[in-house]
Amino acid sequence: MAADALSNAITELEEEQVVALVRERLENGVAPLEIVNALQEGMVEVGKRFESGAYFLSELIMGGEIMKDAMTVLEPRLTGASGDYKGNIVIGTVKGDIHDLGKDIVVMLLKGSGYNVIDLGVDVPKEKFVEALKESQAPLVGMSVLLTGCQAAMKEAIDAIRAEGIDAKVLIGGNYIDEVVMDFVGADFFAKDASDGLKVAEKVFS
Repeated sequence: MAADALSNAITELEEEQVVALVRERLENGVAPLEIVNALQEGMVEVGKRFESGAYFLSELIMGGEIMKDAMTVLEPRLTGASGDYKGNIVIGTVKGDIHDLGKDIVVMLLKGSGYNVIDLGVDVPKEKFVEALKESQAPLVGMSVLLTGCQAAMKEAIDAIRAEGIDAKVLIGGNYIDEVVMDFVGADFFAKDASDGLKVAEKVFS
């Protein structure tokens, strides 16, 4: 089966094509979340090309910029998709990691689904996670990571939360995150993409 045209356009870094397709699909009544999934598939492919050496850092960054442009078009449709306030969620990219793309998509989807998201940004030290959870009393904290070298920082942040006796569920997300990483760092859930993150939030808040 041929790849989705939108996924393909973002993989090939065709900026104008991506934005045009996003607008066209919205006009045709395609669900915003479905469009986000197609964009993410394309970005996963960009990541693979970068890892294999077919793309350089500049292309990886360009893919991220195109994704942000597409999300800007989508954001008004994602927010306000649900009017009810469902509760607080703390989210941040762990210390040592400055990638915010995956995190930002999750934040947008969660806000659009009625959650109040406390976004701590990138390179977040463990103390900041602890402080935000105490202040907000959020039952869920999301930690994003892209660099494999930052697993230890993630584990430290989770250990610090547990040491404070905070009763929040921990969701970790990133392109290489799986059950093994989840067990290693002591998290409760892991998510491969933004829609997985949304499903976990629904489970925690149900």
